[in-house]
Amino acid sequence: MKRQILAAMLVVAAPATMAHRALTPPGVVRSADEAAPAVAVVDAFHEALRSGDSAAVLALLAEDVVVLEEGGAERSRAEYAGHHLPADMAFAAATTAEVTRRTAWVEGDLAWVLTEGRTTGTFNGRAVDRLTAETMILHRDGDAWRIRHIHWSSRAPR
Repeated sequence: MKRQILAAMLVVAAPATMAHRALTPPGVVRSADEAAPAVAVVDAFHEALRSGDSAAVLALLAEDVVVLEEGGAERSRAEYAGHHLPADMAFAAATTAEVTRRTAWVEGDLAWVLTEGRTTGTFNGRAVDRLTAETMILHRDGDAWRIRHIHWSSRAPR
């Protein structure tokens, strides 16, 4: 009886365990070369934020971009420009962001860029030390990649 219960538990648990393996679905390219142009757009976006170049930031965003941060959402480039963009530029200029891990892949005209990092510095008179996670989904339109989705989260280091 114990063996039957163990066998049943393994049958139920195996698919869930296997789902956490790093598998690449068919049609997905996990090539650094293929993803390099999309990663370059992500890097250009952060550089434009840091340098306070709002025109460059907005040029890299799709018109219908969705930005999720701080538990809220901006559902267009215009909404982001009118709400969080100025504060995001000020924050990026005042702090230092270090990328500690990044993976990127492409499937057709979509690219995912997942970045982990650490941001330190001082902003509005307060010390900043945050571990960060960022997901960007980009869409290729012709030869140009545009950011369609951004999700930012962070936490204090332990």
